[in-house]
Amino acid sequence: MSSNQHPTESDVHGVACQCHTAAFARLNAFVTYKFSRRGFLFGASAAAVAAWLPKGAAAAIPDPPKSAVAFTNIKLFDGKSTRLLGGKRVVIEGNKIKSIEDASQPAAEGIETIDGGGRTLMPGLIDAHWHSMMASLPIMDLLTADVGYINLAAAEEARRTLMRGFTSIRDLAGPAFALKRAIDGGLTPGPRIWPSGAMISQTSGHGDYRLPFEVPEAPGAPLSRGETIGGGMIADGVDEVLKRVREQLMLGASQIKLAAGGGVASNFDPIDVSQYTEAEFRAASDAAENWGTYVTVHAYTSRAIQIAIRGGVRCIDHGQLMDEETARMMLDKGIWLSTQPFLDNEYANPQTTPLGRAKQLQVFAGTDAAYGFAIKHKLKTAWGTDILFDPKMTQHQGAILTTLTRWYSPAEILVTATGTNAELLAMSGLRNPYPGKIGVIEADAYADLLLIDGDPTADIKLIADPEKNLRLIMKDGRIYKNTLA
Repeated sequence: MSSNQHPTESDVHGVACQCHTAAFARLNAFVTYKFSRRGFLFGASAAAVAAWLPKGAAAAIPDPPKSAVAFTNIKLFDGKSTRLLGGKRVVIEGNKIKSIEDASQPAAEGIETIDGGGRTLMPGLIDAHWHSMMASLPIMDLLTADVGYINLAAAEEARRTLMRGFTSIRDLAGPAFALKRAIDGGLTPGPRIWPSGAMISQTSGHGDYRLPFEVPEAPGAPLSRGETIGGGMIADGVDEVLKRVREQLMLGASQIKLAAGGGVASNFDPIDVSQYTEAEFRAASDAAENWGTYVTVHAYTSRAIQIAIRGGVRCIDHGQLMDEETARMMLDKGIWLSTQPFLDNEYANPQTTPLGRAKQLQVFAGTDAAYGFAIKHKLKTAWGTDILFDPKMTQHQGAILTTLTRWYSPAEILVTATGTNAELLAMSGLRNPYPGKIGVIEADAYADLLLIDGDPTADIKLIADPEKNLRLIMKDGRIYKNTLA
């Protein structure tokens, strides 16, 4: 987890990464129980449920178009090339892109036409490090509020996430399974979610948020509050790691997340410490691979990253303190780097303690070097925000993407946040909850599209003001926003 919003990694993972705390645990347990038990409400019965909701409530999910839809008079950014294409017509049928056609040729009859007015049509954005349940409320609300209120707040934040143009997210810790079901079942609008479930941590690790008076653990002691709600799970030794990984897969995890090293927000693990042994990582990786998916880890330092890689981990989240030898190892092994532009700017989590601030400054100091190694060695590099515990900061989701101009061109940034991030999501294999192409505009890809005023490959800051500049938002073939005249 990290430092990208208020409160901050300190608050994030200390009282911190409450992805692994109590209020969260209770939330997940309650929600998972309720929604699992009544899963039919989210599947075939979603329409029936909508029928007895007030019309205004059901209207949050737009009806699909009655016929095929064609976008014309557009500049096309396809999520793969850094160049815009002209003279194209994009035809949508159902929830998929049917074809990319030559606009000079006549369109088929019976197609509804949307005139883009020369604007840019691009794939929906993807955030590869998001916390659906933990971005929407301050930490104390998440620890103390009624679970129903927490879920309503998360659902509203999911709606706002979609309206910022983020049509897909990879959730990297937290009880997001029920929210995902509600979105997929048409009960509330939001992005596609690739959930990890609880982050798995060793005792004393980044996900162990117990206080000193709770240690040592009494024989037969119940789970901690963070574990109960599904924010994080403490597991020591091969057998416990296997069990906890398999539990998250049973609940519907599309990938697994472990804590491999110290964190800014966690109170009792310095940044330099490595967590878990190679054997424990191997156990987690084997369990995930048996389900056709992979393990990613929270890790900053070279030692933490290298032990995780030797244990079969296939993605590193963060990596700000790695050295060049580690970057070479990642290249040789084909390991993904899912990192964030952690800088000492207006988007950094404020630290409330000198220790937290010192750890945060360590991370900031390594950000430029980490991106330099990623570029030099052509690492497979994804992007995410890691916003936590401050609903005021979520509005800057797109603005944080624009800070990548410190290292990349606007067009390269857009490719990363669409087609490249989509490649990482696809690594979930058969556990991919949406087994179609995303992040690109090509035939048979999901119709997750944005129509933007201007050219974001020239002016990436257009993404930072979605209310003004995103004129149309389509997800799964349904139009959630349309302000075209």
